[in-house]
Amino acid sequence: MIDPFVGTWSLDTSENFDEYLKEVGVNALKRGVATASSPDVVISKADDGFISMKAGNIMTPHKIKFKLNEEFDETTIDGRKARSTFTIENGKLVQKQSWDGKTTTLVREIKEGKLRVECTMGDVTSVRVYKKK
Repeated sequence: MIDPFVGTWSLDTSENFDEYLKEVGVNALKRGVATASSPDVVISKADDGFISMKAGNIMTPHKIKFKLNEEFDETTIDGRKARSTFTIENGKLVQKQSWDGKTTTLVREIKEGKLRVECTMGDVTSVRVYKKK
């Protein structure tokens, strides 16, 4: 179920990411850094059932470790304290992230050999596509 997502992925295309980050509440300086960078995403799984996801760059590394269907505390790359849950729905890796009464959804799917990430907050959606290294 998680196997297709495992690997190292490099950013290929990004659409509407600044608007999504703005809707999430990320300040202009952090949005500028985020939209200017092209971070790799590394997804791995361990024998104990935990999944790790690393992203960011050398200046702002970010790593989360989680089990499917189990809510956990997360400090996001922009510093928000959130509660997240990952599930598999119709072959897609779905993350629901909540903080301060707000919720965003990130849907990851493998499409044509690429990792497609659809980030939605309110009525704003961003799509980022990654190629496997």
